[in-house]
Amino acid sequence: MKLTTMTQVTIDGVMQGNGAASDDRRNGFERGGWARGKGDDETRTFITQTYQRADAFLFGRHTYELFAGSWGSIDQMRAHPIGVALHEAPKYVASTTLTTPRWEDTTVLRGDLAAAIGELKAKPGGELQVHGSGALIRWLLENDLVDEMVLIVIPVILGQGARLFPETGRDLALDPVESRVDSKGVTIQVHKPAGRPRYTTA
Repeated sequence: MKLTTMTQVTIDGVMQGNGAASDDRRNGFERGGWARGKGDDETRTFITQTYQRADAFLFGRHTYELFAGSWGSIDQMRAHPIGVALHEAPKYVASTTLTTPRWEDTTVLRGDLAAAIGELKAKPGGELQVHGSGALIRWLLENDLVDEMVLIVIPVILGQGARLFPETGRDLALDPVESRVDSKGVTIQVHKPAGRPRYTTA
């Protein structure tokens, strides 16, 4: 399976607390819901169709809990096409502490995470998707397990909150696959990791 990540981020790279399904207010974060109502119908359709094409979902512990408490529990959200897609596909959680997942068809990945994800990726065809789960995405990138990244960039600067990429970390070149801006200024960027960037020499 192809491993794809899809992340909503601000201009300054914040991914925390983007909307109702992931209203993360940890560490004094006060500016949640910044992606709600953003994007036009075409962008919302793109997001929904991305979920619908997934053969399985992979989450970090925190995002899994947020999604289980929203898409997995609230009747109106469960009936939405995204909720239906999440309900029907297998769900995997990378966690050393989760013992009793509350969302049906959930498997907790413990032990050698790279090996477990490698086994999932070795399955024929399909797409394994990661939504939210910033710490997991960073780990996946560091271990060269991401095949494609989808960034949905919302035109807002928050000035606080957890960012997708830390101030210091691994460098990574990206090959653009697709890029477009919708009628409300939301940018959809699709990239493939392409090793290390090249730098000019002095």
